[in-house]
Amino acid sequence: MTALDTALTPGLPLALLLAHLIGDFLLQPNAWVDDRRRHGRRSRRLVHHALIHAGLGLVVLTLFALASPTATLVSAVFAALAIGASHWLIDLGKGRLDHRWPSRPLTIFILDQALHGAVIVMIWLFWSGSLAPLTQAATAITSPKALGLLVAYVIVTRPMSIAIAMLMGPLSSQLDDPGTLSQAGARIGVLERLLVLTLTLFDQLTAVGFLLAAKSVLRFGDLKESRDRKLTEYVLLGTLASVTSTLVLGLLLRLWWGPTL
Repeated sequence: MTALDTALTPGLPLALLLAHLIGDFLLQPNAWVDDRRRHGRRSRRLVHHALIHAGLGLVVLTLFALASPTATLVSAVFAALAIGASHWLIDLGKGRLDHRWPSRPLTIFILDQALHGAVIVMIWLFWSGSLAPLTQAATAITSPKALGLLVAYVIVTRPMSIAIAMLMGPLSSQLDDPGTLSQAGARIGVLERLLVLTLTLFDQLTAVGFLLAAKSVLRFGDLKESRDRKLTEYVLLGTLASVTSTLVLGLLLRLWWGPTL
């Protein structure tokens, strides 16, 4: 691989990802999705969708082939055909899963996009002609800093939700039925902690304060009703416990890493 190929290689997966996003979300009408679900492998719209992805992939791969002294247009054509064919197969399988498990649309969506991402990675490795990019990615992911980051983000999801629920458990019995959505509070807490941890790691503590103030203002109206005072205090106490624990975790990570991420 030449120096130019080495410089071009990191940009290829991003360009293919951009082409995938355009083809999957901007150039696929809802009517095509419905047609695919109704007719399965006989869907003409599914074929059109796969051809669009093949065409977008061909454009990207041709541009990279013209810029590379070693890649050929023939390899670009074969890789584009592989993108189109794999897209047809993956989306066909997604349609069948939609019928089998209609109650799990998010799981099916994530699986579908993960498979498309795997195809992009394989095209990238084929184009680079070596496993060096994969080895470099594995080295980066297994570094102490990356593993510490992953551990922190996992902690602020369900593990911290369970810990806060145990902390707030003795107080929940004092509340009347708040009439909230099932699991809404836990999910809001997870998103809140993910945001607070990210802001803390990037040294944006002012934004954390703004987030906390905005949530407090959101609950301020409840203070006007004495019957809701307990619920308001419960929510604010839970918020402070959630934000404080996440702040401490983020600051400990920054202390470990030093001034830069």
